[in-house]
Amino acid sequence: MKVVAFERAKQGTGASRRLRNAGKAPGIIYGGTAEPQLIELDHNALWHALKKEAFHSSVLQLEVAGKTSQVVLRDVQYHPYKQQVLHVDFQRVSATEKLHFKVPLHFLGENDSPAVKLEQCMVAYIVTELEVSCLPADLPEFIEVDLSKVVKGDVVKLSQIQLPKGVEAIAHGEEDPVLASVVAPKGAAADEEAAEGEEPAAE
Repeated sequence: MKVVAFERAKQGTGASRRLRNAGKAPGIIYGGTAEPQLIELDHNALWHALKKEAFHSSVLQLEVAGKTSQVVLRDVQYHPYKQQVLHVDFQRVSATEKLHFKVPLHFLGENDSPAVKLEQCMVAYIVTELEVSCLPADLPEFIEVDLSKVVKGDVVKLSQIQLPKGVEAIAHGEEDPVLASVVAPKGAAADEEAAEGEEPAAE
């Protein structure tokens, strides 16, 4: 995905306010061997790009003054109640250096699973994005999690999914975190609890 930005000479609250009033969004590019660079972007184009999942989880081609750099989106500051971007941060990436990045999980096949189709269960998503380590060229836009075979009581763990080639998961605190779990319908859960609480009838 290509992004076009322009060099920004002035900084400070007043300069940023004037940019926003002119339909621009202030930003910065940092990282790598080059110095941090102040930039400005067309606000409407940026706003629409931010609605796309790939803009948040892909390596972007950022063009400034005719030069293109590979970057990833690192931070966005939004206005508390207006549909307005206050500031955006991009980080340069190197083709030969691994980066740490959060990638969204796409859960597929839930409605076709025995748990949902036959047992009317629900699937609770415990983790919706996964931090990974990989080279920029290997960075996936998303990672698929197949739920088509889950049954009541199942949990889907990190070790059960197939990561793309060259991608390693970074699990903080847990070696094999749960990504999703299958939950029985409320009525069924209550019936099971009631059944467990009943004492066997005396002969």
